[in-house]
Amino acid sequence: MSQSIDRLAAAALFLASALWGGSFIAMKLAIGVYGPMVVVFARMALASLCFLFLAGRFKSERYRPGDWKPLVFMALCEPCLYFLFEAMALTYTSASQAGMIVAILPVMVAVAARFILHEHLPARTWVGFALAIFGVIWLTVHSVSDEHAPNPLLGNFLEFLAMCCAMGYMITVKTLCTRFSPLFLTAVQAFVACLFFLPLLFLPGTTMPDAFHLGAVISILYLGIGVTLAAYWLYNFGISRIPAGQASSFVNLVPVTTLFLGWLFLGERLTPTQYLACAVVIFAVFLGQGRGQDKTQEIDITIHRTPKTMRKTPKPNSTDAKARL
Repeated sequence: MSQSIDRLAAAALFLASALWGGSFIAMKLAIGVYGPMVVVFARMALASLCFLFLAGRFKSERYRPGDWKPLVFMALCEPCLYFLFEAMALTYTSASQAGMIVAILPVMVAVAARFILHEHLPARTWVGFALAIFGVIWLTVHSVSDEHAPNPLLGNFLEFLAMCCAMGYMITVKTLCTRFSPLFLTAVQAFVACLFFLPLLFLPGTTMPDAFHLGAVISILYLGIGVTLAAYWLYNFGISRIPAGQASSFVNLVPVTTLFLGWLFLGERLTPTQYLACAVVIFAVFLGQGRGQDKTQEIDITIHRTPKTMRKTPKPNSTDAKARL
């Protein structure tokens, strides 16, 4: 892998994480006006509409029988179940607290990669994982109900479930991106999610919009184009070029961005004890970032791309060699 590709992938992952950080603020603003299911479906429908104009680019994708299973699983993990849990979480907890829980995702991906991709996992990663979970529990226990977080215990738990879905998405997309383009994978996510959330609009308790709210509409446009389309494409592009564990470390930017934007746009504040818990989570995440994953990932990519090259090459016959001489 060349240095230029490394830098390009890093830039894509950095921008994707920054856009994701703003998504918590936009979602919090939008669901306060139109409700969670309406907002999530609207952003998926908007992204799907954009992808319709790019359908011609997908003719060269190398689909094989049975590929629909991992593709659907990827989309169900994220954005379907991920957005479902996150939209519900943000009705009960603040954007700042939800954004901090995202910080444990890189360690969760590293642990999952150990069991699923058989990557080496240093002891410090296990310690970091346990410490991160402790920090999140500490953050949640010391949460105080207010206008931004009416039930932080429930909301933070729902956000943790969203992180479990994101972990499944990252592990799956790492294997899929060896044969499918990042743009195609992003389009599959948008279309499957659009079909997934459409029936949820008709559930009892879902209120359809009856008025135009400029701030909420701008938030939905940001979520649909800036996050669902741009951020996911950038992340799929970046993860197709570097190992999953390394790519997931860029998610550390999300809580920092969310804390700042939550303070700037929503006026959210955390208690001193919660800020200390946030410091524990961030320290645990950096502690848990182990090395030694690249080799495993490279082997995984080789198996998917060129399976024939993994076969043992027979030694040349000595008689034939002498004849050639």
